[in-house]
Amino acid sequence: MKYRQLGKSGLRVSELALGSWLTYGKSVEDQTAKKCIETAYEAGINFFDTANVYEQGQAEIVLGKTLKNYNRDTLVVASKVYFPMGDGPNDLGLSRKHIFEQCDASLKRLGMDYLDLYQCHRYDENVPIEETLWALDDLQRQGKILYAGVSEWPADKIQEAHRIAKERNFRPLVSNQPAYNMIERQIEKEVVPVSMANGMGQVVFSPLAQGILTGKYKPGQAVPEDSRAANANINNFLQVYLNNKPLLETIQNLATFAQDLDMNLTQLALAWILHQPGISSAIIGASKPEQIENNVKAVEFELSDEIIVGINDLLHPISNFGPRKK
Repeated sequence: MKYRQLGKSGLRVSELALGSWLTYGKSVEDQTAKKCIETAYEAGINFFDTANVYEQGQAEIVLGKTLKNYNRDTLVVASKVYFPMGDGPNDLGLSRKHIFEQCDASLKRLGMDYLDLYQCHRYDENVPIEETLWALDDLQRQGKILYAGVSEWPADKIQEAHRIAKERNFRPLVSNQPAYNMIERQIEKEVVPVSMANGMGQVVFSPLAQGILTGKYKPGQAVPEDSRAANANINNFLQVYLNNKPLLETIQNLATFAQDLDMNLTQLALAWILHQPGISSAIIGASKPEQIENNVKAVEFELSDEIIVGINDLLHPISNFGPRKK
C-alpha cells in the first residue's frame, strides 16, 4: 500500500480507503464484513470511511466492532453528518445542535474517543456556514475530531467556507468527498481546482461507478445474478448506466485495453483515479475479501502519459454522458 497526505494536512491516508455505504450493516453479513475489514487492514489500508446515516448507525457499529481489535493510532476513521437520523425538527442538517449530538452518537457506536475526520455529508442551505464551521472547530478543540471535511459541496460553497474560516480563525477544512470515476468527471472543472487552491484533498467515492467499471455488465446480456444490479431495489444512477448501450460498449473496450496492460478493468479504473491531480484517496466498497485483494493491486501500477491518452481516447465517445443529478 502507498500513502498520501490528506490535502495539505499532516495526516497520511492509504491511497485506497474502505467504505461501508450500501454494504456493512445492510447487504453484507457481519462476519463477512469483519473479514473484509480485516483483509483491508492487513493489505495496508489504514483509512476507513463510514457515516451515521448508513443503515441508521449500523454500519458504524459493524465497523467499530472489528476496528477495536487494532491499535487506534494505526487507524484513520472518518464519519459524516447531515442526513436525517430521526423525525424531529433538529434531527438533520448541519446546525451546531445536530453536529454535536451526532458526533457523540457516532463515537458511541464506533466505540472510539475521537474521529480522525468528520465530514459534512452535504451542504445545508438552511444553516449559516459560519455556524457549521464554528461547531466543527469546537469539536476539534475538544479533541472529539482531529480534522474536518465536506462531501459533495459545490465549488462556490467550498470557497466561501475557506474565506469564513480564515476570517474567523477556524481550523481549515482538509478534504472533500465527491463521486468521481472515469465516467463521472464533473468535479474536474471547478471543485478540484478550488479544493487544491485551499489545501483540500479529494477522497472520492464510487470509483467503479457502482460496479459498471468492473466490466461485468455487458451490452445485450442479462445482469449477473450475484450483482448489485440484480437487486430489485436498484437505484436510479445504476439503472441509467445499464440502459446506456454506448456506455457499456465503451466499458468493454476499456476492459480489453486493461488486459493488454496485464491489468483488469477494476485495477485500471482505480489506477486512473490515483493518477489524477488533487486525489488523496479513493474509497472502495467490498462485499467479499477477494474484491479488496484485487483492488489493492491497483496502487502498484503507474500509468504513463501514453496510457492516459489511450484511456481518454476510448472514453471520448461517452464524454458527454451526464453527471449525477442531485
